[in-house]
Amino acid sequence: MSEDFTRPLADRMRPGSLPDYIGQQHILQPGKPLYQAILSGRLHSMIFWGPPGTGKTTLARLIAQHSDAEFMPISAVLSGVKEIRAAVAEAKDLLQGLQRRRTVLFVDEVHRFNKSQQDAFLPHVEDGTIYFVGATTENPSFALNNALLSRARVYVLNALTADDLLAVLNNALTNKTHGLGESGLSISEDIKQQFVRAADGDARRLLNLLEIAAELASAKGSRDIDENCALEILSGGVRRFDNQGEEFYNQISALHKAVRGSSPDAALYWLCRMIDGGCDLSYLARRIVRMASEDIGNADPRALQLAINAWQAQERLGSPEGELTLAQAVIYLACAPKSNAVYVAYKAALNDAKQSGSLGVPLHLRNAPTNLMKSLDYGKSYRYAHNEPEAYAAGENYFPDGWEGRHYYQPVERGLEIKIKEKLRHLAELDQWAKRDQH
Repeated sequence: MSEDFTRPLADRMRPGSLPDYIGQQHILQPGKPLYQAILSGRLHSMIFWGPPGTGKTTLARLIAQHSDAEFMPISAVLSGVKEIRAAVAEAKDLLQGLQRRRTVLFVDEVHRFNKSQQDAFLPHVEDGTIYFVGATTENPSFALNNALLSRARVYVLNALTADDLLAVLNNALTNKTHGLGESGLSISEDIKQQFVRAADGDARRLLNLLEIAAELASAKGSRDIDENCALEILSGGVRRFDNQGEEFYNQISALHKAVRGSSPDAALYWLCRMIDGGCDLSYLARRIVRMASEDIGNADPRALQLAINAWQAQERLGSPEGELTLAQAVIYLACAPKSNAVYVAYKAALNDAKQSGSLGVPLHLRNAPTNLMKSLDYGKSYRYAHNEPEAYAAGENYFPDGWEGRHYYQPVERGLEIKIKEKLRHLAELDQWAKRDQH
């Protein structure tokens, strides 16, 4: 066995030239800025943002190769400022040498570096010592410093399509130099599609699964990756779901928006995607309760109660029985009449509370449990609503002095809020009559 075949299949199958690179056509077609920059050797600092197995490291290598630059990789998981300084020193030596060779400093998982570590790159990017290429699975807007982002262009790499993955798989099966072409492996088109689905957009995962299947078939003295072999390898597959990462927040956003958009089927799909990906069920339950108040509110107060009941039932039943209660709640919320009137009112009132400072409570609204408080007119002239017509003290002010007449809550013309709106309109008319009577 040659030395090359001691390396993992995924590493051996890295494309050695840009034409061999599979996927990311949205940035690598002729005429696209990155494609033209690579062909012309015009380097610039950049960030590759995308899920695992989409070719970020490979693309960085190809950029260095086409630019006749030194490729210098470091990992943010294993490196610190010491390693950064050593890499920069080496890059300076290369730039000042006889060949004046440029350096592409590739930082994998750059989001793992803290602010001071990220800042360590800035002066060397500025003076041209290095061309910085970072790879991240996290949203650069949140994971990277603004100073670093301003000096690098962000390119989004997408999960590979089924056609992309099938091309990767076929290439590995037929390539005799680096792949499995010499093994004579046989695999049906149907089983290939099973591998593609299990890879879930990740070329590295696909090649790892294929390599394990090839080894299993070989151990059984077979050259056929059959249904039994595929089932044994793929049965433990897990969907791409980075808990608390970018994909996590994308999916909870999709679930929330599907509920808000009154799409029970889409809402149920995203709920199941997150459950299948291993999301904490308590987190999902909390978010569902939030949806009940934010997007339904008083248009259907039963939504909040049902969401809380679902949470309690899920905790008591455990998994997998409890998940059904969350599904029931999500479907109910998606079908319920929608109102964000409570949410809007709360935000407006909270903003006023923050901006107004410590305004005093009007004397008539203060409690007076002692004689001293009564002597200071605490509670004087307070009107007990239950003693008033319709149990409503028409014209009374419950705001701080000078803040009368503010309106935060504006019920919508949907669900129970239709009746609430009618009630508030009637009370407003009573207030107007009371003011006229006072004059």
